[in-house]
Amino acid sequence: MRRYLKALEGRERVQVVVMDLSETYRSIARRYFPNATIVADRFHVVRLINQHFLNVWKQHDPEGRKNRGLISLMRRHQWNLRDEQHANLMHYLADYPVLQALYVAKQRLIRFVLLKTLTRKKASIKLPVFMRLLDELAESPLRSLANTLRSWLKPIVAMWRFSKSNGITEGFHNKMEMMTRRAYGFRNFENYRLRVLAHCGWDGVINRV
Repeated sequence: MRRYLKALEGRERVQVVVMDLSETYRSIARRYFPNATIVADRFHVVRLINQHFLNVWKQHDPEGRKNRGLISLMRRHQWNLRDEQHANLMHYLADYPVLQALYVAKQRLIRFVLLKTLTRKKASIKLPVFMRLLDELAESPLRSLANTLRSWLKPIVAMWRFSKSNGITEGFHNKMEMMTRRAYGFRNFENYRLRVLAHCGWDGVINRV
């Protein structure tokens, strides 16, 4: 990939690179796309928050963490729960005050993550409140999550300004994985490459350089 990226024409004109919270990807973007703004992918940030919360939940109540109904309620955004579902969840969390406080903090955090197309002025107003929330989490069992989000602060704030995501790339990746499973793997990379192109919108024309 180094040779390909180094020779890639127009890479200095790339303005935005959207990615999950991978330090490897960030270092690649900084090196080969120096003028691009790095934007965190919203789906992956939400998933990271939920993963950290579910891990802490397992420490507080390993048996409850196995309950599929509770897992579904815990993962969903609070504002998407019916009144009865929310009441049942609060009843369960009442027995775990620390977990309940972390759940409330998680919902606040996700509301920040879902912000998009903010003006620079609105983002600057939201930022201090977001930072105070991270400071609170840094003193809680979610300190590891807080540290990760702090280290990705600029890409997350950039996420508030943009509506872009890497959903298209994720879609291509899913198709590629499905093709590999159906074929029980590919021995020849060129055959795999042509199959990917055919399934991901190739027009059938090959331009030889």
